[in-house]
Amino acid sequence: MEEEKNAFYVVRKGDVVGVYKNLSDCQAQVGSSVCDPSVSVFKGYSLSKDAEEYLTSRGLKNAIYTINAADAGKEDLFGTLVPCPFQQPPSLKDITSKPSPPKRSQEMFESASNLEAFGSSLSTDNSRKHAKLENSVMGQANNRKCVSCSLEFDGASKGNPGLSGAGAVLRADDGSVWRLREGVGIATNNVAEYRAVLLGLKQALKKGFSHIRVQGDSKLVCMQVQGLWKTKNENMATLCTEVQALKKQFLSFQISHVLRDFNSEADAQANLALNLANGEVAESCDHK
Repeated sequence: MEEEKNAFYVVRKGDVVGVYKNLSDCQAQVGSSVCDPSVSVFKGYSLSKDAEEYLTSRGLKNAIYTINAADAGKEDLFGTLVPCPFQQPPSLKDITSKPSPPKRSQEMFESASNLEAFGSSLSTDNSRKHAKLENSVMGQANNRKCVSCSLEFDGASKGNPGLSGAGAVLRADDGSVWRLREGVGIATNNVAEYRAVLLGLKQALKKGFSHIRVQGDSKLVCMQVQGLWKTKNENMATLCTEVQALKKQFLSFQISHVLRDFNSEADAQANLALNLANGEVAESCDHK
């Protein structure tokens, strides 16, 4: 009973990995589709303190975490995981004694070969299948390093409206980092935030990235770009449309709102940009 109390569910849906404390939340993430994007569900029994701190450091808190698969693959976060039919999640004892899951569930589990986050932590009774899965995971992880990146953005305005700047930090999965700043002139903070997103997205496309994860502390920008909030202001609508056009040029695009404390580097770039003329861009980079 104590083991089940500490159980958690790891859901891979497309490029997003979610960690859930109960089955109902897990099922909500799975939704009605198991094919587009593909879904895999696994079950674990204890999240370490280090794992929780790592997930929190990505800007997400509380009992449910969400993280990109490429980020999850950098750490052994989840310990031993077992395939879990989300209709009836078995216990560890059940898994060792019961026959293979139904065909549909088995197809779901095999789709986990796209999931670099789990790698050798996946547990299976079939050692050959395990080795094949691990090799596939490693190969796809290497292929993604040069095409995936994350973007942190922020805007600064002294007066709102006032002298403004846009800042962005672009991080490649191989560890390379580009720090970008652009003068925005006299504008509102919301305009500066949008200019920061545009600055980062254009740089990402210029560098050839096709998968991008975006985060910023402007809830307005994040919600409008997702189409969850209306853009009543004409200027905001124009900027949002420009972001949407760039968004379509990526094979995968995710944007999420984070607390200001988790956006300090982009904030620093935005404040440095206050010293630049409107439209002037400065860049520094650390290559790996």
